[in-house]
Amino acid sequence: MATFILRRFTNPATLKSIRHDNLVALLDRHRAYFTRRGVALAQPAAGPHKATHGSAAPKVEAANGIDYEGMARVLMTPDETTPRDLIDDLFFVDEMATPEGMDALREELDKLPLARRKTIDLGPDPTPADVAVMVRLHAPDILESKHAESLLVSKRSFQYFQPANGNGTPFTRPTDKQLRNLEAVFDDAFDNMKRGRNSKVFVFERPDEVWMLVRHGDPCKREGALESSGSSSVYYRPEVFDVIRYDRRTRELSVSAGSCKKIYDLYREKIGLHFFGDALHFPAGKAKFTLDPLRTDGESSLVCVDVDGMEEVVLREVHYFWGGPEHEVEIRKASNFFEALKRKNRKIPDSARISKAKFEVKFTDSKAKRMVTVTNSNVTSFTRDSDSTAVEAWMTRRGFALVAGDADA
Repeated sequence: MATFILRRFTNPATLKSIRHDNLVALLDRHRAYFTRRGVALAQPAAGPHKATHGSAAPKVEAANGIDYEGMARVLMTPDETTPRDLIDDLFFVDEMATPEGMDALREELDKLPLARRKTIDLGPDPTPADVAVMVRLHAPDILESKHAESLLVSKRSFQYFQPANGNGTPFTRPTDKQLRNLEAVFDDAFDNMKRGRNSKVFVFERPDEVWMLVRHGDPCKREGALESSGSSSVYYRPEVFDVIRYDRRTRELSVSAGSCKKIYDLYREKIGLHFFGDALHFPAGKAKFTLDPLRTDGESSLVCVDVDGMEEVVLREVHYFWGGPEHEVEIRKASNFFEALKRKNRKIPDSARISKAKFEVKFTDSKAKRMVTVTNSNVTSFTRDSDSTAVEAWMTRRGFALVAGDADA
């Protein structure tokens, strides 16, 4: 909690970027907290807001008695009584107060019935923060849903799970009842893992894929905080978001959920049980990828001219697993690994297993080259989520991706 607040809302200039009546309306729900902390909030506007322009704006705000410095001080020094709802309000507004966030929110507002749209007065020239605040106040479900959707692109490392019976059973969109039942199961599991309850599952359908975002708690943290009276501490539970993706073409599940193995097991088992009727529908231990083409096909394995969205692939790093009682791993790096091998008249050794490789990829939609990491099991890491489709197509065509049922880890 302290980390989030310090990130943006400690600067009075940031608070001033929000239209003053919107800011007061957002914080008014926590008036008692601000009063206890020594900040008297201005009274909410009695009628419709009349936008001000030019040099008059600072005078209007001053007349409304907004203590920006006091609010920033309170937000900079949270304590154990800081309302959780206040943290949620500021978090969602902060995350969606961007031009892209504003466009996404306005697009959703346009889909609302006319009667409901009329209750959300954005004014003639709203800022992204204004739009985020108004949606938080009047349509919080839209703000949370669009925020969840935006987070899908930030998850870049996935573990893949293939169906036990080859192609598996087709996936159909879960009903609200199925989602609530799944959330209840997740709550029990996360609570047992000391991560609290109140999980929520968001579902987003794409032409060939279904994406699910799972919001849940992380283990609690205690951090130092500065009060006006000196140093203190803040105890809170961080909020995290995991991504689950189901590919309708391959009928595989891929999960991005940090480093806790129990959470990956939870998702593959419960998604299998609730949506496919079998907790073992996505078994653990089945390999999705192999790096053998690097050895058998050499530079030919990097060809990507037949893959839309990719221009060039260069091998930059290889991890050799030699094994033995010491579990020896050798890491070799070069700006162009195959060129380095040719210059020394060497080849990839036959006696070592390639456990990991890093590729530098030039995509057609970007000038910058980006790194892609692939393991010899079921894990990939991308710089951008949108890279996954092209990279997975390339890996399949070059033999890095195993067809369901081909091999077990």
